[in-house]
Amino acid sequence: MKKETVFQMLKFTLFSASAGIIQVVSFAIFNELFGWRYWPAYCTSLVLSIIWNFTFNRRYTFKSAANVSIAMIKLFGFYAVFTPVSTWLGHLAETAKINDYIILAVTMLSNFVLEFLFSKLIIYKNQENTRIEKL
Repeated sequence: MKKETVFQMLKFTLFSASAGIIQVVSFAIFNELFGWRYWPAYCTSLVLSIIWNFTFNRRYTFKSAANVSIAMIKLFGFYAVFTPVSTWLGHLAETAKINDYIILAVTMLSNFVLEFLFSKLIIYKNQENTRIEKL
């Protein structure tokens, strides 16, 4: 594995961890304070973390000058599949009386791995390190 890819994985991990904090905190607020059921709390907190993660990973991890709209459409395509599947599976797990936070942790781990691969191999393929830093 290339040194650059390892460094990207590290940065992606750190930004994803910060997005994960946003997701867990917002999920807890929606779930505990507002009493939302699993799926609306999960979907809303997921959107917040996606926006955060996309912004930082595009700029700092993949250093991409790729068209933002096209990159977002590609990411939307990923989440058009991931979100309904993970929400449905989360709902099934909740119905089976599995703790909401265990469901959230498993879902977030799956999201982390799959989103890195999707970003690296599809969204930013041939678009990495194209961003020019301004002084």
